[in-house]
Amino acid sequence: MLKMDLEFNKGILFVRLWGRLLRNNCYKINNYLNPVLKKHKIKYLIYNFNFLEDIDASGIDAILSTKYIIKNNQGKIRMCMLNKNIKEKLKNVHLAIITSEFAAFKLAGVA
Repeated sequence: MLKMDLEFNKGILFVRLWGRLLRNNCYKINNYLNPVLKKHKIKYLIYNFNFLEDIDASGIDAILSTKYIIKNNQGKIRMCMLNKNIKEKLKNVHLAIITSEFAAFKLAGVA
């Protein structure tokens, strides 16, 4: 089971994930989040993985597809609040890690 919470604040889209991002539910990112990013040309995205319990290869691919959309929008994407298990699995994704969502406002120059 995966729950996804989206919040747009000061030009930054915060995506908070709860549960497990696995093959059977990564469609939530691919079919909902990614079209929103393209349609609204979102430039700044922060993934909050504080409550993400597990991720598999399909979930990692979904995160990578988001990364490429943000890159095409000339934006930046960051991750925060990773536990050790998730951090180890996402080490080859090469996304910058920030300490918290509050640090994200410096990313968009609104701090």
